Amino acid sequence: MGGLDQERNGGRERRKRVPRPLDAASLQELALAYVARFATSRAKLVTYCRRKLRERGWAGEGEPDIEALADKIAGLGFLDDRAYAGMKAASLLRRGYGKGRVRTALAASGIGEEDGAEALESADSGGVAAALRFAERKRIGPYAVKEQDPAAREKAIAAMIRAGHSFTLARRIVSASPDDLEDLVTKLDECH
Repeated sequence: MGGLDQERNGGRERRKRVPRPLDAASLQELALAYVARFATSRAKLVTYCRRKLRERGWAGEGEPDIEALADKIAGLGFLDDRAYAGMKAASLLRRGYGKGRVRTALAASGIGEEDGAEALESADSGGVAAALRFAERKRIGPYAVKEQDPAAREKAIAAMIRAGHSFTLARRIVSASPDDLEDLVTKLDECH
């Protein structure tokens, strides 16, 4: 019926559009639209294209070469894993996440070790500032509204570790008082 399915809905007929299977041109259009709309990595684009092929099917000749399509789009300058890694790391650091969380996010995005090295280095050098931003946002350590009991301190340390900060850094920040903040920043910057 021309790509349309009919379904009964409460006594009335409604037509539901069934998407056409993809061919090489429509797959390329979808991929270009995806990279135009979202900042993404090569691996995420490949995953997206595979999902669309599963959903819609393939009507082109032979098997679709998604890897070649991703290479072509990268060659056009629409994909740059190194730039994506730097942007992702900067975004996470601004929100107060540490190197561990940056490493996890890059791995989830399919960023290789070589492309992610510079981003991890910036996460390492900006780790103290990010940890303090996290502490301020969560109101822990020197930014706490009231004195924290030992159980609350343990929870705060655990939260900082989940955010990707080292245990040593988390413990130092959580144990600091507002009066120690300036000295703490100086000491932590020297250590890192």
